[in-house]
Amino acid sequence: MFELSLLFQIIVSVSVFIVWTFRYDNVETEFKEFGYSNLLRNIVGALKISSSTLLIAGIWYTDLIIFGSISMSFFMLCAQISHFKIKNAVIKFLPSLIFLLMSLYITAFNCGYIS
Repeated sequence: MFELSLLFQIIVSVSVFIVWTFRYDNVETEFKEFGYSNLLRNIVGALKISSSTLLIAGIWYTDLIIFGSISMSFFMLCAQISHFKIKNAVIKFLPSLIFLLMSLYITAFNCGYIS
């Protein structure tokens, strides 16, 4: 189970980092569709990249994992609500849903709910 949690940490953190740096044009489009401000988009981006950094740093400093995984879970839940709010197709919900489930698994494992 440790290996799965570690794998999820890497997948979530690297994927979120890539989306918010190299695929930023997609992020801009989505936030416009959601009706959110540029300021909110930039704040969310900085916090998601910070959460990704905490997940990666958690490989060596395990106390950081909980902060990264809980905050990432929160952001992915917010993404689900945003997609639902504008009635997006399921295919648009899927990435954040998968990352939400992975982040919740990381949290549960590192809190001792899964052994």
